Amino acid sequence: MKSLIINPGSTSTKIGVFDEETLLFEETLRHSTEEIAKYASIVDQKDFRKNIILDLLKEKDFDMKSLDVIVGRGGMLKPIPGGTYAVTDDLLEDLKIGKQGQHASNLGGILAREIADEIGVPSFIVDPVVVDELEPVARYSGVPELPRTSVFHALNQKAVAKRYAKETGKAYDSLNLIVVHMGGGVSVGAHKNGKVVDVFNALDGDGAFSPERAGAVPSGALIKMCFSGEYTEKEVYKKIVGNGGFNAYLGTNDMRDVEKMATEGDAKAIELRAAFVQQVAKDMGSMACVLDGKVDQIIVTGGIAYDKGVVEGLKKKAGWIGDFTVYPGEDELLALAQGALRVLKGEEEAMTY
Repeated sequence: MKSLIINPGSTSTKIGVFDEETLLFEETLRHSTEEIAKYASIVDQKDFRKNIILDLLKEKDFDMKSLDVIVGRGGMLKPIPGGTYAVTDDLLEDLKIGKQGQHASNLGGILAREIADEIGVPSFIVDPVVVDELEPVARYSGVPELPRTSVFHALNQKAVAKRYAKETGKAYDSLNLIVVHMGGGVSVGAHKNGKVVDVFNALDGDGAFSPERAGAVPSGALIKMCFSGEYTEKEVYKKIVGNGGFNAYLGTNDMRDVEKMATEGDAKAIELRAAFVQQVAKDMGSMACVLDGKVDQIIVTGGIAYDKGVVEGLKKKAGWIGDFTVYPGEDELLALAQGALRVLKGEEEAMTY
């Protein structure tokens, strides 16, 4: 079964063509700020991005009619359970309006549906960031108007959890797992019998700090900052998302830079790495409590999982919780392809939006 995978980002569109789980080729099509600026909204970029995808496939002399399915990255839909979703009219409409916000990932399902309809094959999205399987008790924050929300690296967390289950000959929905994703943002989730029943919001104000995000910050001090008159709302938000974390302390969002600085004896970098490991480990401890201490495996993934020092630090602090499996990196294209394959092969049923 051949699939075309479309993963739009703010300044790029990544595509991959797979035969089953074997990558035939992939490309990252980059878009300049000037090109993107021509369009008033995300959805207005559809034809521009579609044309460059089709032009690339034509250049490679790839036969579109050989495809069995088109899969797009899921976008800012309403909160939904995890799974692979057919791009229905209702789902398509919510991607177009940006049900929970405008983001380039909304284009994934839109482009998948349009291209798939033209060649007469199905279109899917898989585990978008808005996957929400939280238990009711996990939504309490202490302020009724500010419930805890589920925004995290659902695609990669679910993909590595299912990979671990498959490799060990177990059913995903029979396992209790703690999954730690460490990339530009960090999310730590408790996977209980196939559902992410609690997770630290990876975007704006929960859990450990990360290369670009502040994580949880002292709320009283944040309120004072907001009303100090020194910053606009946009500037404060940028401190939390984008310029927070490693960026704020060391001016880099790359753990490799931090590792190099630490190796060269930079005291601030050494301390930052130690603080990062401690905060992530604290999140893991929290999720162990959510699972009543019954943890079958801890799975560590994302780009920072390549950093052996960080992984060893987490094992030292949290190894008492359970054994570790490390899947470095974040292969989103493959995860999307696998989501569609599971449905096409009858291993899972397609979800209805």
